[in-house]
Amino acid sequence: MTPKKKPYYITTPIYYVNAKPHIGTAYTTIAADTLARFMRLDGRDVKFLTGTDEHGQKVEQSALAKGITPQEYVDDISQEFHKLSDLFGFTNDAFIRTTQEHHKKSAQALWMKLVEKGQIYKSTYKGWYSVRDEAFYNEDEIVDGKAPTGTEVTWVEEPSYFFRLSEWQDKLLDLYENNPDFIAPKSRLNEVKSFVKGGLKDLCVSRSSFKWGIPVPNDPDHVMYVWVDALPNYISNLGFPDENATDFKRFWPEAIHILGKDIIRFHGVYWPALLMAAGLPLPKRLFAHGWWTLEGEKISKSTGNTIDPFEVVETYGADQIRYFLLREATFGRDADFSTSALVSRINSDLANDIGNLVQRVLSFAFKHAQGQIPLPNAFTENDKALLKLAADMPEKVREHANEQALHKMCEEIWAVVGEANRYVDKEEPWALRKTGIERMNTVLYVLAETIRHVAIVAQAIIPNAAGKILDQLAVSKDRRDIHALETPLISGVDIPKPEGVFPRIIAEEK
Repeated sequence: MTPKKKPYYITTPIYYVNAKPHIGTAYTTIAADTLARFMRLDGRDVKFLTGTDEHGQKVEQSALAKGITPQEYVDDISQEFHKLSDLFGFTNDAFIRTTQEHHKKSAQALWMKLVEKGQIYKSTYKGWYSVRDEAFYNEDEIVDGKAPTGTEVTWVEEPSYFFRLSEWQDKLLDLYENNPDFIAPKSRLNEVKSFVKGGLKDLCVSRSSFKWGIPVPNDPDHVMYVWVDALPNYISNLGFPDENATDFKRFWPEAIHILGKDIIRFHGVYWPALLMAAGLPLPKRLFAHGWWTLEGEKISKSTGNTIDPFEVVETYGADQIRYFLLREATFGRDADFSTSALVSRINSDLANDIGNLVQRVLSFAFKHAQGQIPLPNAFTENDKALLKLAADMPEKVREHANEQALHKMCEEIWAVVGEANRYVDKEEPWALRKTGIERMNTVLYVLAETIRHVAIVAQAIIPNAAGKILDQLAVSKDRRDIHALETPLISGVDIPKPEGVFPRIIAEEK
């Protein structure tokens, strides 16, 4: 009997449909997609969820301004996020929309659980609200008449339902204390702990001044506050409210939420409090990544200082953008998107390092080893050292993947690439062709086996290019996971004529 694969559930936040996708959207989903791809390569049973958040006052206002219904508006914008998935080849298993009926039922079921447990009551909300952030703010958070995010706020007074968030302050602090890995990186955990220690007030969880939202059960004059509507998407995708649903029982305890640091409060405070109050299990971990700046300036839609992912992919390529975003940023910290840094990474890490390694090794084998994977002879200590480095690399990458250290995953793979290039220069197969064909074949085999290890693991990061490299090594489609690395590369297999996988970027002369 085949052992059951260990489950792994990875999610992005559902993206708010107030505007088309931007580079930050792409970054979050690339990160989650990379982890999902790696875990599948590593033999895990993966579920990967993304989607769109489609309710709220901001959507209603935007639709009104365009003279269309909110549903027409969200249908249009949601398609742009599907196009982003197609652009990068994201491997999400599901795409959830909060306007879908099964999600509405799930959110309402969570609400009713909270009602049954005495966690929701009706009162009047008086306070500051940011339509752009779809968030409530306390008086002490308002700076110069604006929210801490810099957005405009308005004073709101309306009948509302409230969640007894204040009752969960101590339990949340216990959660953070007893599970220090629940929120990462540590700076974000400290931020959340500080916010909770400052005192929690009950949370307004309904609005009655507009209609575009999920109706509150038994009170159609109210719609759910957009975050209470949105957060349950992670469990509605797994079959909730059926807590005995196979996917819910199997995947929810393994859930990893990838999100931007700007929404850590909603995920790190409100979400676990709602789940605990409803008597439901918590996700395994939240990881909040940093923001991107553009040439040193904060990216802002209001100033037009944005990066269109469709444009940069058209110019540089999808794998190139994936690699740059994953490698350039320490995952969890802010990073800068500059054209010079992007071109440098493409030319240095991709074209020169991995691209040139593959091209010169496989071209040489194609030309001077009968167009086959050569048959090796006895391995030297240098050969064994490189082969061991390549063989140990997947475990190191696995450790980093388990910590969502995406930049370190890249570093481990490219450390092997760098060592392989140094090995080529030291062993000089072109010279061995004249002095020792058997040794030449051994060197080429060691390099081909090293490249196979690199390409199989790198499928998580640069899937298209890695696939082409494996094609050039004549590795069959069913032998491209990490488990397949346990069996050595087979000699005597014909390889096709190699083609370059990463062209250099030539700077335009001014």
